[in-house]
Amino acid sequence: MERQDEDPRMRLSKVVYVRVKTPLGVFVVAARDGALKGGWFEGQKYFPEIDPDTGWREDETALLHAARQQLDAYFAGALTRFEVPLAPEGTAFQQQVWNALCAVPCGETTTYAALARALGRPDAFHPVGAAIGRNPISLFVPCHRALGSDGSLTGYAGGLERKRWLLAHEGRERDLFD
Repeated sequence: MERQDEDPRMRLSKVVYVRVKTPLGVFVVAARDGALKGGWFEGQKYFPEIDPDTGWREDETALLHAARQQLDAYFAGALTRFEVPLAPEGTAFQQQVWNALCAVPCGETTTYAALARALGRPDAFHPVGAAIGRNPISLFVPCHRALGSDGSLTGYAGGLERKRWLLAHEGRERDLFD
């Protein structure tokens, strides 16, 4: 379980990573122990400090090669579900929220309130939103598919323009933005 006083950069030590060029900018994918631990657009909120002194090493392992190929296929419109092992680090509640997000299919959306109800905690939409905001593996854990209860675009660590682009890419633009 995550300690509240623990430096998040220390949890993401001894990782290998690759940078992937996407239509939305460079996306960094990080792995450790055979599973993805992180995925962020460079410069987004909560982007970790990539520091060789804490064990970060750029290297395209088989897992990171597969992640790169899947990202390329996703952005080309040829992939709707990622199939690489994920192991995001967070509290038990965050894990529940992130697992629920992974169940939201490409091209569909949900709301923070619907996720809270699905987790059996209907009044926990604010904690659900906070957990979504701390998702350490964006795109692979599709936090961009979570909307406000009225269907509005709310929060996205990668920026609302990226969220809008991702939803449009997945075919949601007509329902949400027309």
